[in-house]
Amino acid sequence: MRAGFRLAGVTIRAGERQAVNLDVPDFYTHTGMTLPVQVVHGRRDGPVLFLSAALHGDEINGVEIIRRVLRQRVLARLQGTLVAVPIVNIYGFIHKSRYLPDRRDLNRSFPGSETGSLAARMAHLFLHDVVARCTHGIDLHTGAIHRENLPQIRALMDDRETERMAHAFALPVILNTGIVAGSLRNAAEKMGITVIVYEAGEALRFDEVAIRAGVTGTVNVMRAIGMLPAARARRRAPAPLVANSSTWMRAPRSGILRTLKPLGARVHEGALLGVISDPLGANEVPVRATAPGVIIGRSTTPLTNEGEAVFHIARFGDPDRVAGRVEEVQQELNPATDELPPVEPPIV
Repeated sequence: MRAGFRLAGVTIRAGERQAVNLDVPDFYTHTGMTLPVQVVHGRRDGPVLFLSAALHGDEINGVEIIRRVLRQRVLARLQGTLVAVPIVNIYGFIHKSRYLPDRRDLNRSFPGSETGSLAARMAHLFLHDVVARCTHGIDLHTGAIHRENLPQIRALMDDRETERMAHAFALPVILNTGIVAGSLRNAAEKMGITVIVYEAGEALRFDEVAIRAGVTGTVNVMRAIGMLPAARARRRAPAPLVANSSTWMRAPRSGILRTLKPLGARVHEGALLGVISDPLGANEVPVRATAPGVIIGRSTTPLTNEGEAVFHIARFGDPDRVAGRVEEVQQELNPATDELPPVEPPIV
């Protein structure tokens, strides 16, 4: 029998799943607070994968993704261990805020410190009590408030295992990005733990397509790294394309933005993305693409200040192919196209 998995003084035996609560600093009212973790410990040896969401407290798509992953029947055949943390920044989540009460960004506070700020202590706790116990990780994110991201994987593709996980997620778009100092990914990589980031949707919003893509992609990765049995033979999805650079289009003036291009659209240099005008419709100013590519992020609010980032364009060698594949995936994951009743009722 495989040895038990120990976390925060609790031992989870092989073949069992258990909720574990990590103690975190109390509220200033002296109300106690814990960080909820679900551990699924397979009967046979294999990788140890952490799933984390709400590292930014207002990014909630990942919370629902983890809930659905934990309900997958195939987990009964798990090899290795799944460590799921649906709400890392519990304080920000409660207050519907990206940040912690000390106004720090948790994803810029790693590796943290036992004796530092609240952000530093939370980062240290999560890194050493959870992440350090794992071999792989998937960190689930969304865009910020009033900013929507196309489902995409962000990873540094110069590592073979990272590349394998990124491709296994099976999204049309992979953004080859450097690792930011102070981020969870930076701290994990230094510990030899392979981590990819999933970005999709908007803060404080559930997006059914983004959630479905996240669940499917997570299960795909677990199959690829040997935690779950291979899927039955089916039509193989085209390989994702990797963008090695991206750029933000910024508002040339303040005003009211009328967006003319959707997420996933292929655009050429100089393409009209939107128009900014005053409330009376005079003095209209166009927002044009300064580079060819595919729109992977955009502002969702029409009220725009000069200099704000309004469209995010990733550059690909074959943007037409990416745009076509994005449309296919959106159709495949759209609840309206379901031929059979879904396992989970779609969020509308």
